[in-house]
Amino acid sequence: MPRSTDLIASALLALAAFALPAQAQQAAQQGQSAGSQPQRVVDDPAPGQPGGIQGQNIFDVKPEVKRDAENADPKYMEQSNAQRNQVQPGNNAPMWRQVQRGLEGFTSIPKSQDPEAGVLIQPPVNYPGARMTTAGEAWRQVRNNWLIPYGGALLLIVVGAIAIFYFTKGTIEQHAPDTGRKIERFTPFERSAHWANAIAFVILAVSGIVMAFGKFFLLPIIGSALFGWLTYALKNLHNFVGPLFVVSLVIVFVTFLRDNWPQKGDLQWLLRGGGLFGKAGHEPPSNRFNAGEKVIFWAGVFFLGIIVTASGLVLDKLVPGLLYDRGTMQVAHMVHAVATVFMMAMFLGHIYLGTIGMRGAYSAMRSGYVDEAWAREHHQYWYDDIAAGKVPAQRSKAHGAPLDAAPVRTA
Repeated sequence: MPRSTDLIASALLALAAFALPAQAQQAAQQGQSAGSQPQRVVDDPAPGQPGGIQGQNIFDVKPEVKRDAENADPKYMEQSNAQRNQVQPGNNAPMWRQVQRGLEGFTSIPKSQDPEAGVLIQPPVNYPGARMTTAGEAWRQVRNNWLIPYGGALLLIVVGAIAIFYFTKGTIEQHAPDTGRKIERFTPFERSAHWANAIAFVILAVSGIVMAFGKFFLLPIIGSALFGWLTYALKNLHNFVGPLFVVSLVIVFVTFLRDNWPQKGDLQWLLRGGGLFGKAGHEPPSNRFNAGEKVIFWAGVFFLGIIVTASGLVLDKLVPGLLYDRGTMQVAHMVHAVATVFMMAMFLGHIYLGTIGMRGAYSAMRSGYVDEAWAREHHQYWYDDIAAGKVPAQRSKAHGAPLDAAPVRTA
């Protein structure tokens, strides 16, 4: 390989060729005699061809026994590995087999700055779902053969199931008429925590879907130029919103933990599918949060939340003292992708029921209040505790309540 001084000399000659075309040929000849890469000087180029100094095609460069081109071996293609090692030290099959197994070579970059800078190719690994091969290729197989097709299929199945349920069952209605008496279901702090977490989740979900699946449904529509800028912007937005999502998720967990412990009626609610099985139009009694909401809380917010936030912080390189090499980032990406797909699939059902799936659910989180009839019909045990005085109907300051708000009358 050429020495660094030769490369610098070649670069200076190339710059001189543009500034002083008349001297380009002489400079190029001097550079070649000094042992630099072969170059061609075109003083009178053909129409459509550039002039000045032009680089040599690497496929035309033959291995040389000595520095000058006259001593090139005409039978270089027939050389053995031992012979080629004399011509091009290190450029032979045994050396490249070792490189493919993770051989660490020399680098001037200190290990404190980049511990694996001398490793050109990662050693073979056996990631789940991939054959035994180099780590980079194994990660690519897991992503392209498992995460993308099956993750996308799961999300489409969930969306399709929700659409079928909505068009066959419709919105879950409130059967009893409103009484005009309001109960505070969510305080202003609880609603702020929920909406902060919900907005961060939507930003992360949309950006993640575009980055993972956008080339299949968005790229053909908007083109590569716009799609490239869009994914670049969403990637940076994803990285910045991620830590905010972590903070809001912790606040949501602490805020709603008290009312999400298992209570009486939860098992019965699950066995009857929240009212899908049994007497039509009759929802099983539940506490402030029913068993379905508690499953979302513990499986989605707590369990998947820990996995998603931990792997996301690794991908953002925010965990102190961790070695951020390629293998660590590959494993973190695979774990993050699997957990986020399950989280999105689970939260899609929660978003559906909290918006168009159940009448009155969205207004409860928007204003904080529900009618007495709604509370009795959907969360009877919670309503009974309020009617008995065990739980206050108004938990925040009274001036934050609607004009028609009043505590539930027990008589």
